[in-house]
Amino acid sequence: MPIRCEIVSQDRLVWEGDADIVVLPGTDGEMGILPNHAPVLTTLNYGIIKVRSQGREEVFTVAGGVAEIQPTIVTVLADAAENVAEIDVARAQAARERAEAFLKEGPPPDTDAYLRMEAALRRSNLRLEAVRRYRRGGSQIPGLQSQSSGGEDRNA
Repeated sequence: MPIRCEIVSQDRLVWEGDADIVVLPGTDGEMGILPNHAPVLTTLNYGIIKVRSQGREEVFTVAGGVAEIQPTIVTVLADAAENVAEIDVARAQAARERAEAFLKEGPPPDTDAYLRMEAALRRSNLRLEAVRRYRRGGSQIPGLQSQSSGGEDRNA
């Protein structure tokens, strides 16, 4: 018996379907959700959502949000989310370069603009790392070396 999963970002329905397991990046660590899970409401960290169903795995990036888990459905309300297969690598690299340049020359670290650029840098690094790790041939894309020391940033 599968569990229903819906991943929604602020602007669109990213994915919906039945799953055997949903793995979420909760703020207290990675969570595996199986059918008939106890009800839980949790906040999400920047990270990877994995949805496994009938031997296939779909992988999504998520930049914060909340997840409501019920025995028959997982609903993810993400600040931003996308399927790793749909990530535009050139756009993500350009966003990273813009954010890095802004942070080097930008305003003092306590301003809203600085915090927005810091978040943009975290998101672009997450997107590029997800492509490198989960997309076939991602490690062969020029300029896609790992930007982190071990993949996931628990403090992000």
